Parts: sequence; C-alpha cells; structure tokens
Amino acid sequence: MRDEAVQRWQGGWMPLDLLFAHEPVVLASALTLGALLLWLGATLGAAARGRGKPLSRALLATATVLVATGLWWPGHLMPGDGTLTTDRDIRSALAWALALALAGMARAAAVALARRALPASAAATLATLVLAGAHALLVAPGTYKTWAGAGGSGLLMAVLAASLVLLALERAGTRLSSVLRPSAAIVAAAIVSLGSALATSSRVHDEPAALWPEGLALCGMVLLAAVLLLALREAPRRLAEAAQRAASDGPALDGLTQLPTRVYFEQQLASAAAACDKTHGRLAVLFVDLDGFKPVNDTFGHTNGDRLLAQVGERLRALARSHGVVARVGGDEFVVLMRGASTQEAVAAAAMQLIESLGRPYAIEDRDVAISCSVGIVFYPDSGGASKLLARADAAMAAAKRAGGSCHCFYSPEMDADAHEQFDLLRDLRVALERKEMELFFQPKIDALSGKVTAAEALLRWKHPTRGLVPPSTFIPIAERFGLIGALGSWVIEDACRQARVWRDKGLRMRVAINLSAQQMRQEDIVQRIESALERHHIHPSLLTCEITESVAMEDTQATQETFRRLGEAGIHLSIDDFGTGYSSLSYLRKLPAEELKIDRSFVMDVEHSADARAVVDAVVKLAHALGLRVVAEGVENIRQQQILGEMGCDELQGYLFAKPMSARALLLWAIDDRATAASFRASLFGETQPVASAAEIHPVRAA
Repeated sequence: MRDEAVQRWQGGWMPLDLLFAHEPVVLASALTLGALLLWLGATLGAAARGRGKPLSRALLATATVLVATGLWWPGHLMPGDGTLTTDRDIRSALAWALALALAGMARAAAVALARRALPASAAATLATLVLAGAHALLVAPGTYKTWAGAGGSGLLMAVLAASLVLLALERAGTRLSSVLRPSAAIVAAAIVSLGSALATSSRVHDEPAALWPEGLALCGMVLLAAVLLLALREAPRRLAEAAQRAASDGPALDGLTQLPTRVYFEQQLASAAAACDKTHGRLAVLFVDLDGFKPVNDTFGHTNGDRLLAQVGERLRALARSHGVVARVGGDEFVVLMRGASTQEAVAAAAMQLIESLGRPYAIEDRDVAISCSVGIVFYPDSGGASKLLARADAAMAAAKRAGGSCHCFYSPEMDADAHEQFDLLRDLRVALERKEMELFFQPKIDALSGKVTAAEALLRWKHPTRGLVPPSTFIPIAERFGLIGALGSWVIEDACRQARVWRDKGLRMRVAINLSAQQMRQEDIVQRIESALERHHIHPSLLTCEITESVAMEDTQATQETFRRLGEAGIHLSIDDFGTGYSSLSYLRKLPAEELKIDRSFVMDVEHSADARAVVDAVVKLAHALGLRVVAEGVENIRQQQILGEMGCDELQGYLFAKPMSARALLLWAIDDRATAASFRASLFGETQPVASAAEIHPVRAA
C-alpha cells in the first residue's frame, strides 16, 4: 500500500512528497536536525556579532573546515551505491550548517563551564553526542543492519546521554518545559524551512525498513543534543535572574556580623539622599570605629577577635530597629544611616546610646573585655553631596579618636584638611626610605644600682624635608593603616645592626634594642632576616634586644609562638614591652624565652603618689624575679621615681632623667667627648658587656 502511495505522490506536491516518499524516522530526524541547525546558526550568529574575538573566529573556521571536507549525510547509511543524491549546493549548505552546529556546541559548553552554570557532566554529554554523530556520519556508513548493532548501541548511548542531560538540567536549576517553551516558535519555523529542504534532497532507496534502528538512534541523539543545547542557552540567563531576585529580596550580609555590606549601604544612602532632595528632608550618617579592638585581637587571637565583632554585630542589629540602616564597611568599622534626622541633639543622643551600648563588656574566654568606640557624624544635605558623606563621616570619626575616643564628633570643613594632610604624609612616607629621610634615635638604659649604661633603645624618627622632624605618633599609625609598617620594620632591623657595628668599631659596646610589631612577629622570615642582618654586620646575637609588647607576646597563635622560640634559639635577647597594660597569662609567660620585663611608663609616672601604682610595680618586680627575668622601668623623669624603683628592685631604668632620645652620633659624642656629662658612664661605655665574638661564634653550628 505504501509503495503505491509513494509512486502516486512521487514528483508531486512537495509536502505530500515529503510525507509519503521518505522513511518516516529518517524524515523526522532530518526535520529535527534542520530545526536544530537553524537555531544554532541564529544563536551563534547573534552571540558572535561584534565581538571579534580570535578564539571565536578560530573555532568557527576550524569546525567548518573539518566538517566540510569530511562530512557525509546520514542518507549514506541507507542501502545503495554509497553516493550522495544531493546536489553540490545542498551538500555545501549542510556542511556549513553542521560546522555551525559543532562550533555552537563548543562555544555553549565553554561559556557554561566558564560561568560554572553547569557541572562537568554537561561537557561529557556534549562530547558523547558529537563523537556519536561523527561515528555515524563518517566512520561506519552502512555497517550496521540489525537492531543489535546500530539500534542497540544507539539506544545505550541515548540512555547515557539522557541521564547526563537530566543531571545537567537539575544542577542548573532548569526545567525541561522552561527550556523548550521559549524555543517552540524557532523549532516550528525551522521544521517548515530548512527541514523541508534537507528532506527533499535525499531520496529513499531500497529496503527503507532496514534503517529503522539506525534512524531511531540518530533521531534520539539529535533530540538529546537539541535539549541540552537549549538548556545551555537558557541556564545562564535563568541563573542570572535567580541571583537578581535574591539580591532584590534582601541585602547581602557580612558573614561574621550578619550586617549588610558596604555596597548595600551605599545603595540605601543614595536612595535616601534622593528622597531628601524631593522632600527637602535631612539625614545623618554615623561612622563608628572600635577603640582598643587591635590590642584585644592581638592578645586573645583573631578567633576571639571575630567573636567580639559578632557580638558587636548583635548589638548594632538591635540598634538598627530604632535608628535605621546599619552596615559593616571594614574590619572594625561600621556605619549607621538615620533618615529624618531633624536636629543635632537627636543624632547626638543616638550616638551616645550607641557608644554606651558598644562600651558594655564582652564575654571573651570567660572574661569581661571592655572596649569603646569613636563616632563621626555628618548630615545631608548640610555637608555636601551624597558621594562624599562616608569620607567626611570618616574624617569626623578620626577627629573623635584624636580627642581620646569613646566620644562623638560632628563633621566640620577643616577636617578635610586633616584627611588631605594624612594622604600627603602617606605619599611622602612611601619614598622616605629611598630618600634616606628616616633616622634612628637612641635612648640609653641605665643600671639601677651602678648608674652604668647597659643598652640603648632604637627609636625611629622621620626628618621630613619641609615638615622637619615628624614624631612617630604621627606617621606610625599611617604606616600601620596603609601597610607600610613591614617595610619600616625591616629598615630598622638593618640600620640598628649597622649602627651597632659602627659603635663597636669605635669601642662602644652595648646592646641595641629594637621593637618588633605584631605584623613582624607573624612573618615567616622575620628570624632569618634578623640573623642575616647580624651576620652582614658581624654582630653577636646577644648584643641585639628585640622588644615585643605584652599584647603580642601573649597572643596564642602558632606563628607568634614559633617566632619567639626561634628568636630565643638564635641567641637574641628578648624583652616584653609595656608590661601591665595587657592580659598576661602566667602559663604563657613562664614558657616564653624572654629575659626581661619592661614596666609600662603609666605605672612609673604614678609611683610617687599612688599606692596602687606602687603595689603593681612591686608585684611585677617580684613576679619577674621569681621567673628569673630582669625588670626595666621606662619613663623615669625625676630623682624620687629613681629612688622608689631602685628600692623595689628594678634592674634597669630608662627616661628623660638620664637622657632624651638622641642621634647615634650625638650618643657617641655624649659618651666620649663631653666629659662633664658622661663621667659617670665612662666605665660602662668602654667596658665589656659581652665578650667580643669571633666570626665563627656569630652563628655557631647547632647539633641536629
């Protein structure tokens, strides 16, 4: 019956010719493949338009050449003489279309994987489908004639491909219906146009039924390829839409404090400022910076520092319910947006409430730790455009810190000059080392009983070409804030060792003390750099003292403790500075390879008039001696303080009573030339405080 229909309609009207004169499975496969090719060509052309990327052009050219030179149409699988029945134009068009298909597959896979929209299973699926199609088209035409051959292999491959496609779709969050529905119009148009042309170009030969398994496998692979490629096209767009919906649902939160981030705050600030412009309203921005967070972070470690910040976040979230939007913009920096801020008094009351709330103790390691905060306040539109509000609130906060902290300060225009001056200093500080503007000053340490000089502490000074001598209290905070403290510390190590060598060559032998910051103590190569400097200048390690603040010394981190251990093993003299201002642990203190404690000057200043200060100093001296440590008291300014500290048993004294910090040359002249001033120091300055080391003794070989 079908043969009669074929003969009846052969050469007749094209749609009926398509329907009756061709094997249905092959016809369906051709129509689907035609639709896929049309869609791929349109998609790839739109995506590549105007990009001009060499990689895209190379992919298109390579795929086109490979396919156009070796492609056979699936009609070659049919029984017959093995020749193509299409004319040259149809064959050329098909080759170019399939080239676009392969290039489209490669591009879609690359984009999807680069954006991480689909897992690696999508790439595996594409590779499976492309290789299977190539095998059918190029390798084995007419080889398989049974279901167990091409049909069984095709079905197995189709099942594998379907599994990978479903996994890829599930991972991409794309439903099959959502992929096919937007492309229905494209598929329908493609079936009518390109599908008809492809189908009419290949006439069915003898025994069309023998192609049922091969046709079924080919049809399945084509459909699976279409589904996956459509999914690859839709997945990035849908993921972007999902991300946009998530962003619109609420702000991005800081993972530690669960407060909104700076980006969200700036969006809210811009929106609130626009609303103020329309209603002639007013708003305020409060910039909050924690006072004393760094010592707590250094003392208890970063883990406990994060816990403290999390508690700060909880308190700020509670305040946000009544005051507006609160966000975290930096390590220990926060901002508050107050809409409808009518008067300075109302905002000041809110700032005082904030300071009181954040000033309550925090529970850290079963201790109550207290910190405070400084608040800078700026109004809009009073203080300029919205884009400058955060910077000006930051300047006001810096003024509050300079006033002593734990207070609030309103922005005023002259604060901009202070901020500009800081950036000018930062710019000059970056080149100060290259211009040799840095210099070490030295302050002697005196033996409490004999009055002899035992050591000199190196103190960094900056001789600015136009500003003169810039004190450390001005440029050290800038260096710490902008990451220059490491470079300054390295220069101090090198120059202190160099100066010690110069003094030794002139007969002046004593220890030189340098300060190591928390950042330096965490550097893996700090000990190696110190040892290298000592070796370059031929200085025995025992003639160098490294002073580490109590808060850093008590930090329970592996890096800090390892640095302490290695410094001690190197023979370097270790001193714990500012003792009494941190939170010392006796268990850590007795394990540290330190040789001395340095009492903070705040206790020394009050030792004359405060019984509490004398009790603290006396307790520290007894504790240190019990642990075999020497005690240094700094900040001694009068004879009475010297007498009290000597009676308590302090081993060394340091302060303006004996000498102010001076240059290395001034110290040498003070010790040698000025006999009236230096008479009592003559013996110690030229006496041996440490046997002169030979070159072999500088770095002895230790047993393994």
